[in-house]
Amino acid sequence: MTGYRISRLGLQGDGVAGGPVFIPLTLPGEEVEAEVIDGRARDVKIITPSDRRVAAPCAHFRSCGGCQLQHADDDFVASWKTDVVRNALKAHGTEAVLRPILTSPAGSRRRAGFAARRTKKGAMAGFHGRASDTIIEIPGCLLLAPDVLAGREVAEALALVGASRKTALSVMVTGAENGLDVAVSHGKPLDGPLRQQLAAICESKKLARLTWEDEVVAMREPPVHSIGAAQVSPPPGAFLQATLHGQQVLTDAVLEVTRGARRVIDLFAGCGTFSLPLAQHAEVHAVEGEAAMLASLDGGWRHAKGLKAITTETRDLFRRPLMPDELRRTGAVVLDPPRAGAEAQIAELIKSDVAKVAYVSCNPVTFARDAAVLVAAGWSADWVQVVDQFRWSSHVELAGSFTAPHMQG
Repeated sequence: MTGYRISRLGLQGDGVAGGPVFIPLTLPGEEVEAEVIDGRARDVKIITPSDRRVAAPCAHFRSCGGCQLQHADDDFVASWKTDVVRNALKAHGTEAVLRPILTSPAGSRRRAGFAARRTKKGAMAGFHGRASDTIIEIPGCLLLAPDVLAGREVAEALALVGASRKTALSVMVTGAENGLDVAVSHGKPLDGPLRQQLAAICESKKLARLTWEDEVVAMREPPVHSIGAAQVSPPPGAFLQATLHGQQVLTDAVLEVTRGARRVIDLFAGCGTFSLPLAQHAEVHAVEGEAAMLASLDGGWRHAKGLKAITTETRDLFRRPLMPDELRRTGAVVLDPPRAGAEAQIAELIKSDVAKVAYVSCNPVTFARDAAVLVAAGWSADWVQVVDQFRWSSHVELAGSFTAPHMQG
């Protein structure tokens, strides 16, 4: 065993000591002893605990890999996540007003990925252990909404009929307004008997939809999510914000940035998380690489009342970003890219006459990179709203406001 002093937290929430050595479940300033192999610690013993350390509220915290920061008090986590954004911007020489972080409540997560495996006595489902393939059963997860937590029992039932003894099922459960939307991968090949068994589970568990390896095998009714004034039925596995609270906070930020714009272009639009609320005030052009998600957006818009026009375009924005001439007569642009960011699109955006940009990001590092390009081109970074909808994890989300040079002052 070797002694270490924790100097900071890394981006994954692990404590960092000299070397560097990454020591999970530790906090800055703590003195610890640990056995270290290939830069990773095990058998960690806290010698001098931080005054920010608290008793984890979940009994499974030390074994489950779902949370990284339950051992720290809420104020510390909020400050650390805000600093993650601040330091990412600082690394690129960018400054912005950071608004106080907004954190989703416990018990509000509306989707979860369960691992489920057959056992000699039946089946088990839960989350993978910390840095392990071992499945940890979590009957009372504090993160999940009650209906999503009930999906653990659904995952067990699916494993009984559809998992091999060698491979665990991956069961993604999303809470819709009319039942659970369940998508399964790594299961047995579909055949007649398995289809019948899966249909029976869908009915008995009152699932909205059950998808097996990208094929919808049973559906009692299309899963429904309210977005703005519309109701949307996303395709299986479609991206949705993790909590309704987080979705609303990000939507409020986007609406604030784009206020007054008569026409808005929503890039990486998904199923309409921002397009549909925006259409209550502006005409919207929604661009997304997945046609199925745009189809669900369009269907929601067509059945809603009182919305302005939404047009859609299927397009790979990494390979074919919108050009400056395509951005003409646009009051504001919304960007909500994957973790890789929007580098190619930003390069074209700075050549356009767009007045405002609302940039929503799940990766402070690529957000800061893209923000620096905007600032170098004369745009102002007005403010950043930090959002913590992945409570007790190292994950950080945000929304930023940018104003074009010709609009400043």
